[in-house]
Amino acid sequence: MSAEQLHVAESPADRVARAGLSAVTEPGDERIALRVRDHGAEATWQAVLGGDDSLDRSRVLQRRAEYVDGAEVLERADDLGIRYLCPGEPGWPVPLDDMAATLDYADVVPPPLGLWLSGDGDLAALAESAVAMVGSRACSRYGGRVASDLATDLALAGRTVVSGAAYGIDAAAHRGALGVGGQTIAVLACGVDVPYPRTHGQLLERIAADGLIISEVPPGSRPMRAWFLARNRIIAALSAGTVVVEAAPRSGALSTAGWAQKLSRETLVVPGPITSALSAGCHRLVRDGAGTLVTGVTDVLEAVGRIGEHTPPDPECESRPIDDLLPAHAMVREWMQVGAVETVAGLARRTGLPARTVATALRELAAAGWVTREDAGWRLGSTISPLETRT
Repeated sequence: MSAEQLHVAESPADRVARAGLSAVTEPGDERIALRVRDHGAEATWQAVLGGDDSLDRSRVLQRRAEYVDGAEVLERADDLGIRYLCPGEPGWPVPLDDMAATLDYADVVPPPLGLWLSGDGDLAALAESAVAMVGSRACSRYGGRVASDLATDLALAGRTVVSGAAYGIDAAAHRGALGVGGQTIAVLACGVDVPYPRTHGQLLERIAADGLIISEVPPGSRPMRAWFLARNRIIAALSAGTVVVEAAPRSGALSTAGWAQKLSRETLVVPGPITSALSAGCHRLVRDGAGTLVTGVTDVLEAVGRIGEHTPPDPECESRPIDDLLPAHAMVREWMQVGAVETVAGLARRTGLPARTVATALRELAAAGWVTREDAGWRLGSTISPLETRT
């Protein structure tokens, strides 16, 4: 039996053991992954319960395990409508098997014990065409717009957009895909039932409705700082390529790029202004030969097409919804910041258009679903209908 085969769930008891282990061990624990591969999840769980000295931090794990019953963890998840998917089970995404294969090499990318899923999406099917998009939480207007537009184009090309549901680039990527009816996966560093960040509760609900929310930690788990870097390896492994839109020199997004490189995935980099610290990490990736420069969806599809099983459609043969907008409407929409509430006066100043023209454009964009009206102004919308063409 191969090392990869030893890593799969083999029985209901194995599932219970994996659920228990997911509640007491740290995500991405290389030694636990090796132990499960070599001895199985059940034996590993018994070793944890017994305080086996061969385990790292055995006493800490033993104390945690005293209060955990894997069967109860699974039952609580089921009551919440949350699924638990283990390696080797129907629906397990094939790309993640590459993680188990790294356990015999120096550049280890520890595989998850299993994944908790919120949503009705088929993870295996979604992963077949997945592209990850990551970047700065405190993104610039440029970065947010690029992420949103690129995610829109990827969704229109039939690709699943994978990200981490954080502020900034992550949120822009998810919203860009959802805005055109595309599918997206959010990989969290907390339980799939924990809205984090809290202000993204509605966004996460939309992602679960049209795609999937996944995590390797059980429902109810609050996020821990170290878990964010660990979850980045799942984002990279699920996807044929990772697009880094904006990243400062110490950005966590660069860790996702690092995981992608270890897994022989494409690392794709969006350039930014040479004066912007938010793009310094991106430029370093390209300078060091660790990333490929991309300036649009055509570049991304060409890169991931070399890995993916599906032949990507030619984006030059497709039109984007925004291409059909009148110039004034397109300008107003392009100058609206992701997640911000805009005013007519503010947009008039930034676009240079008369306030009356901006107001008319906003009303007509709202009628088509491009924007929504709020008490304090206007916000980018999600439902898009054709605008009436004028001459």
